[in-house]
Amino acid sequence: MSDLLKSLKNIRSLRVAAKSLSLDELESLLEKLKTVLEEKRQELALAAQQEAEKLKALAEVHNFLKEKGIAPEDLISERVTNKNAATKRPARPAKYKFKDENGNIRTWTGQGRTPLVIQQALDAGKSLSDFEI
Repeated sequence: MSDLLKSLKNIRSLRVAAKSLSLDELESLLEKLKTVLEEKRQELALAAQQEAEKLKALAEVHNFLKEKGIAPEDLISERVTNKNAATKRPARPAKYKFKDENGNIRTWTGQGRTPLVIQQALDAGKSLSDFEI
């Protein structure tokens, strides 16, 4: 917490600070604090009003769903989940074949990081077409 806030929250600190200020300066500070206080009240009132409107809208939607015989759980159904799964693109076919360090035959689609065995062969001067299926 800043020193200013500590001073503002402590009556003794305020009295010490007020001794060095004139009455006009103190009244000016009071007016500014009143302005800030009123702005904060308006901000909180607006937030409360928006929350009340949101709750009212949710209640209306809930009542509408109840009238139509729809449970809120029905809104998140398998149809929505399966729809997203159906839009997933199919796996790409492998374009390259190579033997790994253990002698196993592996494939690579050509996307993503180049497998170490292929990268070492490319660095040694081989061509990527040497690994094509």
